[in-house]
Amino acid sequence: MITVRTFVFNPFEVNTYLLYDETKEAIIIDCGCMMATEEKMLSEFITHNKLTIKRLLCTHLHFDHVMGNAFFSKKYVLKPEAHQKEVESIPSMKEQIRMFKARFSIQEVAIGKYIVGNESIRFGESELTTLLVPGHSPGSLAFYSKKDGFVMAGDTLFRESIGRTDLWGGNFDLLAAVIRDKIFSLPDETIVYPGHGPSTTVIHEKFNNPFLINNY
Repeated sequence: MITVRTFVFNPFEVNTYLLYDETKEAIIIDCGCMMATEEKMLSEFITHNKLTIKRLLCTHLHFDHVMGNAFFSKKYVLKPEAHQKEVESIPSMKEQIRMFKARFSIQEVAIGKYIVGNESIRFGESELTTLLVPGHSPGSLAFYSKKDGFVMAGDTLFRESIGRTDLWGGNFDLLAAVIRDKIFSLPDETIVYPGHGPSTTVIHEKFNNPFLINNY
């Protein structure tokens, strides 16, 4: 059984997820640590629970979701992983920050492996399946556990909302269609863990999400 631990980091309140099972093998999804206190909080939890970090996954490459990649890539000798379209279509971290007129910097880390849709992500005795869900960004990914009944949705779907589509390569019609085809096709009781905010379920969003009711 996969344990999902949520850490809310940086001023943008990104949900950084730590997933692990009984073997103590673990993965990090969307490492949003910005400050040393956040890095310490996550790394101490990992140490205290004697976890072995196997992969550093990115649902997408908007800067708020990758702030901790440099620290944890170095600490655990891992390279972050994302879809190739994210690398090809989204500006560098430096350019993103400049466009948002933010007053901080991020050390950029090269993607070490490209993930594709319908790929199997294994750690310990657990498995996730990747879902390619473009619309918020060109190569957005979600990670689905059929066995444990949850999907890590990134900024594709939030509780009663959806990801913004006015950034690089965003497309509202595509996002709505992808949610309908890839997320709403999952069992109704599936828990949705979003990139920001509280978790939700597929059935709740089918009937309560104002952006999607007419698209369902």
